[in-house]
Amino acid sequence: MRRPAPDPTSTSGRRARGAVGALATAALLLPLLGAAPPAAAGSASGRLQLAFASAAAEYHVPQSVLLGVSYLQSRWDTHAGAPSVSGGYGPMHLTDARAALAAVSSHHDEGAEDARGDSARAPLRPAARVPAQAALPDRLKTLPRAAELTGRSARELRTDPAANVAGGAALLAEAQRGLGAPLSSDPADWYGAVARFSGADDTATAAAYADDVYRVLRDGEERTTDAGQRVTLAAQPSLAPDTASLAGAGLRKGSADGTECPRSISCAWVPAPYEEFGDHDYGNHDLGDRPAAQSIKYIVVHDTEGAWDGVLNLVQDPTYVSWNYTLRSTDGFVAQHVKAKDVAWHAGNWYVNAKSIGLEHEGFLAAPDSWYTEAMYRSSARLVRYLAAKYRIPLDRQHILGHDNVPGPTASTVSGMHTDPGPYWDWRHYFELLGHPFRATAGRHASLVTIRPEYTANRPSYTGCVTAGTECASHGSSEVRLYTGPGTSYPLVKDVGLGTAPTTGVNDLSSRVSTGQQYAVAGREGDWTAIWYLGQKAWFENPAKRPTAVPASGRVVTPRAGAASVPVYGRAYPEAAAYPAGVPAQAVSPLPYTLPAGQRYVVGDRLPGEYYYAVTFTADAHRVVVGEDLYYQIQYGHRVAYVRAADVDVVAAR
Repeated sequence: MRRPAPDPTSTSGRRARGAVGALATAALLLPLLGAAPPAAAGSASGRLQLAFASAAAEYHVPQSVLLGVSYLQSRWDTHAGAPSVSGGYGPMHLTDARAALAAVSSHHDEGAEDARGDSARAPLRPAARVPAQAALPDRLKTLPRAAELTGRSARELRTDPAANVAGGAALLAEAQRGLGAPLSSDPADWYGAVARFSGADDTATAAAYADDVYRVLRDGEERTTDAGQRVTLAAQPSLAPDTASLAGAGLRKGSADGTECPRSISCAWVPAPYEEFGDHDYGNHDLGDRPAAQSIKYIVVHDTEGAWDGVLNLVQDPTYVSWNYTLRSTDGFVAQHVKAKDVAWHAGNWYVNAKSIGLEHEGFLAAPDSWYTEAMYRSSARLVRYLAAKYRIPLDRQHILGHDNVPGPTASTVSGMHTDPGPYWDWRHYFELLGHPFRATAGRHASLVTIRPEYTANRPSYTGCVTAGTECASHGSSEVRLYTGPGTSYPLVKDVGLGTAPTTGVNDLSSRVSTGQQYAVAGREGDWTAIWYLGQKAWFENPAKRPTAVPASGRVVTPRAGAASVPVYGRAYPEAAAYPAGVPAQAVSPLPYTLPAGQRYVVGDRLPGEYYYAVTFTADAHRVVVGEDLYYQIQYGHRVAYVRAADVDVVAAR
């Protein structure tokens, strides 16, 4: 019979752990260590695996459940003791938001970008301000509770991974006891406790979180963490949790009424207001009729640059901007604000806004260890899969864009465009969750490449995360740096559209390519590969033993014969003759770039010129203008761009 765990909140309980607890734990560890890989128990790289086994034994939580919950929280990473965006620490993401969270802002308040991005209207400058934070919910203060349960200090739980794991085990055990359930050795019996561990206050969100944990348990996982620790969770494909145990969790019934979400995620309707507020102005989106009137081509990934409650308050203010969905870091909960048929103001380019759905993720671009949880990555991936299937959006980096991949619509806007979600968003892992991993699709000497560094090992130096000019903490990254020649002694590639010298600043996109983006090869020399980028040859390190790109196949555009160069555009607008009476023709104005003869760029969709005229509150005055001129979307630099089909030839890359 399994003995009950001592009460860790009592002084005698804590003394007992130091005396007889060590012997009991050692005995219990013997069978548990059998689930670890052979090297885990005795090697330096296996300390974290041992910590999971020890905590599981001490608090009578199945080791697999503890590992599964931790994987969904952090993928077992420690982030060197730095807090997540929601104030979570360590592999169990124990939250202490009062100690960790900074003042709330939003990236739409910063820089020169007009989030609406429509030159037919005066630039939109958000006027709303974030209200004071309300009392912290329980989901943002699990670390102080874990400190009470374990007798360990809050500092220890924040900085010591083993203590952090023990704190998570104590919380799971408390949740199980709170359900009136025994501390069973069967992982199937812990569904309700796992759901409660999520911190969600509604049944739907808690169940979605628990379902994800049990998917991890069934599939198994194995990876090396950011601290070099090898952790393994063996697959249990036949595991069927007792979902009925959630009924006694005392959670409110969540409502997904009005949302456009898959059933596999928890979603709530938190509408952005469509309201007039004087001077013929209104907010904070436009009514539309998508996809009937115009197609949806893109999904744009943003980060919030703010915490959950404040950001949700902003999107509900008509004087602010809007987006379609916000995703919460702690548990992957989703709030929808704007229907897919309508046009949200989020991307800074009206053409992209009119043809996209915007997803804001709770996070901070310039805080590499204000990390995104696995729960949020998985929830986002399921939402994107659902939207992509519904609106026939290809799952590739030509259509699943970061805000930092959206081009400035005109030359004057290029320098003010936003740069989120930034170099620390893990595109490689995200596309694995989307079911479309980036793989080699051609032979080693192919004329195209897909950028694909190994995220954790790829650690380019950035500056400006905390203080301008100061180097950021070393961290895994999705991005690869570009130079004007085959070596780091050469200057960085310059973006002529920005008009400034390139830097290693975390917000400077001049000389960076991102995971999943594809480019035409312009040369090779030793461990270096050159690509065509922003009208010039750009080099990146690509050693055979640790490649940062893989061979690819596809199509490219090149200037038509006889053309020295062709213009590049930030939007695909119709020719003037296409506009009906009453709709002012929009300028087809090139960006400060060209596509020179002899250069090639990977091509995406062929698109008709299109403009959504929606400058009035009354939707009956809105028009979708479609022209005869055709465009190709290309991967031009870090951002996508457009060229007129009449200016280029499309050829298969060899």
